[in-house]
Amino acid sequence: MKYLLSLAVRSAWNRKLTLGLTLMSVALSVALLIGVERVRQDAQDSFAQSVSGTDLVVGARTSPVQLMLYAVFHIGDATNNIHWQTCKDIAANPLVAWTIPVSMGDSHHGFPVVGTTTDYFAHFHYGEAEPLTFRGGKPFAGLFDAVIGAEVADHLGYRIGDKITLSHGTGDIGLTEHADKPFTVTGILARSGTPVDRAVHVSLEAIEAIHLDWQGGAKIPGFSIPAEYASKFDLTPKEVTAILVGLKNRASVFKMQRAVNEYPAEPLLAVLPGVALDQLWQVVGVAERALLAVSGMVVVVGLCGLIAVILASLNERRRELAILRSVGARPMDIFLLLSAEGLFITLSGTLIGMALLTALTATFAPIIQSHYGLMIAPRFISPDEFGLLGIVVGVSLLASLAPGYGAYKLSLADGLTPRI
Repeated sequence: MKYLLSLAVRSAWNRKLTLGLTLMSVALSVALLIGVERVRQDAQDSFAQSVSGTDLVVGARTSPVQLMLYAVFHIGDATNNIHWQTCKDIAANPLVAWTIPVSMGDSHHGFPVVGTTTDYFAHFHYGEAEPLTFRGGKPFAGLFDAVIGAEVADHLGYRIGDKITLSHGTGDIGLTEHADKPFTVTGILARSGTPVDRAVHVSLEAIEAIHLDWQGGAKIPGFSIPAEYASKFDLTPKEVTAILVGLKNRASVFKMQRAVNEYPAEPLLAVLPGVALDQLWQVVGVAERALLAVSGMVVVVGLCGLIAVILASLNERRRELAILRSVGARPMDIFLLLSAEGLFITLSGTLIGMALLTALTATFAPIIQSHYGLMIAPRFISPDEFGLLGIVVGVSLLASLAPGYGAYKLSLADGLTPRI
């Protein structure tokens, strides 16, 4: 067996250019397959960790997925708002440690505006209980101060001290601006890889202030309240969109959930973020499974190329194989030689592909994190990845049996007889 492996290596070296290209094809296919699997897993982890340390998300009664979409991911609209008194009642519950009310419905150049309190910057966590940090500036303190996410700042080129105006409604086309009440950027949050990066954060009082001269979703004709006079009005919020709730003891989460769901004053829904995010991932996970299937097809194409190269070389190698037969090699030895060659190329391609993936990850991980907020770090092969690599090698071994069988059928006379 040892001499067969030696022969396979030397034979491959004599055809190093052709097999080298095939080797790189297999390596790139493996790197793509494992790379997609890692991106899929990291994206799922990032998705599941968009909010951390929040025990309940409370909103108007709707589906858990829809509540998470608008309360955490700022996608879509709420079916209804929550009265401010309800928010105070929940905060006063002895089981509750803190609450973060959020109010939405406005936007800035397509980015959602989130009205909240300074507790948002103290208690909102993501990932492995990572707190929000500031890339520059500080939380809002004045009525018309704004804190923007990293993606908002980078996409629109904002800096501390810049003036911005908000638009009524969501989207980026055909919206009416609150141009008479501009905001000043006082803080820019560090990138977190969560929907926080795409949001503009202002105080709940600011949300009330910009709508003082609005009624029924439209500006009151001929009536305007200048920004400098807005603070003279009662800016206590009337309604909020959702509430993020942290409990003193997580063991009481189901008791608090039941209390919220049975709240008598208005219909509410309290969901556990982890459970709702798992349901949401089942909805959006179709795309990542499709991507994994595409990368699997790329691997199949690479292995097909390997088989084609070995089969195409059989005609050129008839004399070589016949000479091996003439010096005592058995048909089974020829069969093992060709099979070992295919396996050797696959194993080498797999190792090169993993090394290439590690190098690319180390090089581009900071760039991906900076621009897309996705944490991808070099790491050891996981059991799932071992399984994928095992499938690749196993399929390659089975595929190599075809050219091996073709070589097995070559006869000594056929190889030594010159063709005219």
